[in-house]
Amino acid sequence: MTEGNFVDYVKLHVSSGNGGKGSAHLHREKFIEKGGPDGGDGGRGGHVIIRGNSNLWTLYTYKFKRHFKAGHGEHGGKSRSTGADGEDVYMDVPLGTLVRDRETNDVIFEITQDGEEKIIAKGGMGGRGNWHFKTSTNQTPRYAQPGIPGEELDIILELKVLADVGLVGFPNAGKSTLLSVVSAAKPKIADYEFTTLKPNLGIVEYRDFKTFVMADIPGIIEGAAEGKGLGHYFLRHIERNSVLLFLIPADAKDIREQYDILLDELKRYNPEILDKDRFIAISKSDMLDNELKAELKAELDKTLPVEYMFISSVAQQGLTELKDKLWKMLNE
Repeated sequence: MTEGNFVDYVKLHVSSGNGGKGSAHLHREKFIEKGGPDGGDGGRGGHVIIRGNSNLWTLYTYKFKRHFKAGHGEHGGKSRSTGADGEDVYMDVPLGTLVRDRETNDVIFEITQDGEEKIIAKGGMGGRGNWHFKTSTNQTPRYAQPGIPGEELDIILELKVLADVGLVGFPNAGKSTLLSVVSAAKPKIADYEFTTLKPNLGIVEYRDFKTFVMADIPGIIEGAAEGKGLGHYFLRHIERNSVLLFLIPADAKDIREQYDILLDELKRYNPEILDKDRFIAISKSDMLDNELKAELKAELDKTLPVEYMFISSVAQQGLTELKDKLWKMLNE
């Protein structure tokens, strides 16, 4: 998936269909002059329905079409015939999509399961025909109910990536490189900060044809929780990952300090994120010789509060062990 095709935030306008009018028809037939009321009910207006689709990874479908309108219900007819219901409109979204009210920014619901359907705009009820209103004192009512109007709503669709493993790190820590090596994903890679501006997803193949999904989340900077840089835009994608893999380069001035800053940003954004399993990968470790690695290991064993591992995406060192560890964490 190219970066331009990854759309995770769209504003849309949806409107359901109006209900059809009830009929005020009076029955007329040869030799029956006053057959009484036989007007049918109007049909229901079409709903606008949001449906989960596990084959979708992005809201790209809604990049160009922003208005969705369901069909109106048809009017009732004679002989108590009910009008046809308006055509429903289905909007397929990837799993992990939040639906918000654009005016209040409140979450209306979220879609997390394949095939899950939620009505976002309910079609108006059809009006009742005049035969409903016949009484002993009013045998020929010449009125029927009009249909109820449909609903109109401005909404926001916001995607929070659903992945098994989320890569967390500062810009240029080697997240995109790791994803490109362990999966078939082709993220943009360059030697400058903020190369990645949208999350990239990759399917990581494990032993015996097993797989798990890894997400390369754009780099976090200090102050991201307050919205500095593209803070909230990045951080919301981490909320749905099962395991957080912190990627810290071996040439960092202070590995423990970098880990603490990253953890603090996550905590300030959403403290619940800290309940997730965490693991640290020391990237770019091919730059270290055995002596330097031994010195660094002795220091990290004392200072780091979680398990860690030395890896190199370029030299493909430690990647099999990393996948083993991640698989174990996902399935414990």
